Amino acid sequence: MKNIGDLMKQAGEMQAKMQEMQEKVAAMEAEGVSGAGMVKVTLNGKGYCKGVSIDKSLADPDDVEVLEDLLAAAINDAKSKVETVMQDEMTKMTEGFPLPPGMKLPF
Repeated sequence: MKNIGDLMKQAGEMQAKMQEMQEKVAAMEAEGVSGAGMVKVTLNGKGYCKGVSIDKSLADPDDVEVLEDLLAAAINDAKSKVETVMQDEMTKMTEGFPLPPGMKLPF
């Protein structure tokens, strides 16, 4: 029965670490950039947009498609950065915790 007690203790520790990691990630910001810096998007750790910056030279009503593409690219860049930080934090958190091979958190 000692093993179950140890496992429950580790699960409690993991839960506390998970809460701490979620708070840390939620507080972070990531900036995505496209068009050589002409479009910038800032997302928070939960993926919500906090700001957009667009170079005025891109505001051409006859060429909206370019602006749309650059905006999408900047959003995707920021989202990728948020996901990378989240995965890094998750790896740090689960270090030393005996998870089965291939199991990833959060579920």
